[in-house]
This record gives sequence, structure tokens and C-alpha cells, in this order.
Amino acid sequence: MKKILQWSYIAPVIVWIFYLVAPVGNNLFINLLAMVVLIVGVLSAVHHAEVVAHRVGEPYGTIILAVAVTLLEASIIVSLMLTGGAGADTYARDTLFAAVMLILNGILGISMLFGALQFKEQAFETKSVTIALVSLVSILVLTLVLPNYTTSVTGPAYSAPQLIAVAVCCVVIYVAFLFTQTVRHRNYFLAEETGEEKAVTRNEALISLGLLLVCLGVVVFLAKKLSAVIETSVVNAGLPTALVGVAIAAVILLPEGIAAIRAAKRNQYQTSINLALGSALASIGLSIPTVAITCIVLDLPLVLGLDMKSMILLGLSVFTVMLSLNKGRTNGLYAMVLLVNLMMYIFTIIFA
Repeated sequence: MKKILQWSYIAPVIVWIFYLVAPVGNNLFINLLAMVVLIVGVLSAVHHAEVVAHRVGEPYGTIILAVAVTLLEASIIVSLMLTGGAGADTYARDTLFAAVMLILNGILGISMLFGALQFKEQAFETKSVTIALVSLVSILVLTLVLPNYTTSVTGPAYSAPQLIAVAVCCVVIYVAFLFTQTVRHRNYFLAEETGEEKAVTRNEALISLGLLLVCLGVVVFLAKKLSAVIETSVVNAGLPTALVGVAIAAVILLPEGIAAIRAAKRNQYQTSINLALGSALASIGLSIPTVAITCIVLDLPLVLGLDMKSMILLGLSVFTVMLSLNKGRTNGLYAMVLLVNLMMYIFTIIFA
């Protein structure tokens, strides 16, 4: 009974009640309160993700969080595409590109900065980074770059057969990565034990897994509800609507971001890498097939190819991450460069 009354058990109930009852979008105070409630839901999700991770061990804990968030993200992308409206055909591309840029530069950079401030340097296994980045680069080029250079249809888009082939490629690469991460070379992805982990019972882990899914669900649905408020605020401020996708992606990635930062503060940057790169792979590798199937079945238009500016920023981000993580140790300079990349990405959205 005492455990049930803990904040992490009460928070999901409060957040769901708020989501179902509160008239988000009609009142400034309610909108601000919705942001607070959203953060509470995110913190609760991170707590339960860590409980599950302690029970099942790495890298399974980070995979559960990444896949759960990605499935919810894909469902939101599909639901927004089905509503139609201006820009619906590019929504998947813009959201996934924003997510990748936030993960590579933001989550990795901020985690690295916190680790550098506390420990100066942090060690990790370079083989895990190479495996993840090889998989990620292939998926990124196939999904966000190659559509600009195919000729079957006009514009930066795939024909139906091409879309099916790319969706299959994404699934194959992601499944191969999961097999490598969890079976063949699992030891590459294991974080060093700090001795701070508490024993978690099977029942506690199952309860936390259920509450994790509950928290992630309400976080994404509440984020969708707030998207209209964010879009209105952005338009009223005279800013580009592309910032809306960045804001929504940032909210969806909050659980993984906070979990990665907390891992870095425990001197477990390997866990931060598992969360960040695993999330990027899941985000593209699972969302693209889901969106592709939906668009083919319902005959919806889908634009995937990035413009030249975005491709340059994406290439810069991937290349910088490769150089930053090729020696097995972090430092503050690498963190600052990644964060500068993130700043310029957002800056060039506002001042294109």
C-alpha cells in the first residue's frame, strides 16, 4: 500500500485525468498547467523505465523504452497525416528529421556535457557505436536522401514499389541491429555496474512496465493536444511552422533524453549511447515502415526527401558524432560542438 502511494504510481493517474478532463487550448493557465503535468508524466515514465531496466538488464531496458516511445511516435505521425491539411505529406519527414537531429546533437551532447562537468571523461565501447552508426547511416540515406535522386515519380518521393523496398530495408537493418545488440555482441552494449542499483522484484518490474506504457501513452496524446497550442503560438510569433515539428519531437523524446542524462550523471555514458542511437534507429526503422504501409493502403502522398540545407546539416551531425565517439572516451569539447550543431539547426529553421 505504501508503494502504491508513491508519486511515480500516482502521477500516471493524475496525468490521465488531466488529459481527459482539462480543456487544453482554451485558457493560458490550463495550457501552462498542461506543460507541468506533461513533465510530471515524463519523469514518471523515466522512473519506471529505469526500474524495468534494472530488472531485465542492459541493453534490454533501453530497447524497451526506445521501442515504446517510437511506436507511440509513429501512431501520432499516422494520425496527424490522416487528418490531412497543409503539409500533411511532409509531416513524417519533418518529424523524423527533427527527432534524429535532436537525438544526435541534443541527447548525446547534453548527456556528454553533464558527464564532462562531473567526471571530465567517460569511457564507452566504440564497437557499439560503430554498429549503431553503420545501421543508422544506411537507413538515413535510404529514407531521407535517396528519394531526391530517384526518377520514377516527380519530386522528392518514392513510388509505391520503391517505398515498399525501403520499408523492408529499414525493418531488415533494424532487426539485424537488435539481434547484434541483444544476442551476437551483447557485451559491446553493456554499461559498467556502479553498485547503486537496487534489487527489483518480478512483480515490481511488471507493474513498472505497465505504468511505463501508460505514462508514454498519455505523454504523447497530451503532446498531440498541445500541438495546436504550440502551432498557434509559433504562427502568432511570426516563426516558421517547421518549429512545431521540432517542439513535438522534443516533447516525445523527453523520456529518453532525461534517462540518458541521468545515466551520464551516474558515469554510465554507454547507457546514454544505447538510449540515443537505439532511439534514432527505432525512430526511423520502425516509423518509416508504419507510415509507408499506411500511405500505400490509403493512397496518401508521402514526401521523404530532405532539401539541400537539411542534408548538409544531417551530414554534419552524423560526421561529428562519428568523430566524437571514435576513441571510446568523451570530453567537454565534443559536447559543445554537438550542441552548437543543434543550435545552428534550430537557428537555420528560424532564419532560413
